[in-house]
Amino acid sequence: MKHVGVVGLGDMGSGLALNLVKAGLTVSGFDLSEKRMEAFAALGGQPAASAADVGKDAEAVFVMVMTGAQAHDVIAGDAGLVTTMAPGSTVILTATIQPSEARAIATAIEGSSIHLIDSPVSGGFPGAQSGQLTMMAAGPDAVLDACLPAMQAVSKTIHRVGTEAGAGQTVKACLQSIIGSIFSATFEAAALAAKAGVSGEVLHKVVTTSSAGCVVSSTALENIIDRQFEGTGSHISTMYKDLTISLDMARDLGVPLHTASIAMQLFQAGKTRYPNGDNWVVTRVLEEIVGAELHRKAGDGK
Repeated sequence: MKHVGVVGLGDMGSGLALNLVKAGLTVSGFDLSEKRMEAFAALGGQPAASAADVGKDAEAVFVMVMTGAQAHDVIAGDAGLVTTMAPGSTVILTATIQPSEARAIATAIEGSSIHLIDSPVSGGFPGAQSGQLTMMAAGPDAVLDACLPAMQAVSKTIHRVGTEAGAGQTVKACLQSIIGSIFSATFEAAALAAKAGVSGEVLHKVVTTSSAGCVVSSTALENIIDRQFEGTGSHISTMYKDLTISLDMARDLGVPLHTASIAMQLFQAGKTRYPNGDNWVVTRVLEEIVGAELHRKAGDGK
């Protein structure tokens, strides 16, 4: 594999592109943002005129957009990748969308001789930029094997979770219900510590060296105690969207998700109050309710 593409060059897609270029691959890319296109060119990518243009010479194209509608349009639309990609090439759907939307895309490109790998990712902005993402890949083994060079360039762990479109998104929805719940518990603990007069540094050290310590809670606490609520590469809209997917799937299957539902409401509050914030901004909503802020050093917020 020598030539690949990326559609969607935001926080996540730019990381994909960066590591594909580092792996020595020729990388075409497209984004609606001119600023992102300029950044992509600066890192060694080849800017394309449209999403369809990305697919002209690419053996595989990563699609990292926000919604299922966008993914469908980029892949299967009248001016989508399906109109330009060569038979035998592959679309790697790394966006997080509804499982049903992934299946609909697969149905829409049936008969085109273009393969689809349904592979949402985990690891966030740091994982994307460092090439350390976890991929939940669903597709035929032969197709996955052919795309491994490109997938390994952006991921440290590739899980084969099924062969049909929708399987990857289903696993991701389960994962996000856990991550969202850990986030919400961390935000509440931060507000509790703030009100009790515990320093953020103490709470962070204790949590990260205890059984509660994990990348999710640690990253959240680091940003909270340093008061970094915007520009960290983890916009609240993304996690909010992912939780809606988890809860929609649970509703369709008749599965109660009590904890994830509460997490969803906390993220709803954060998104409503601070629409430009990152995940950790939910803590600010709780801090406003209790009248105390968690800083690295106790008293820094007074």
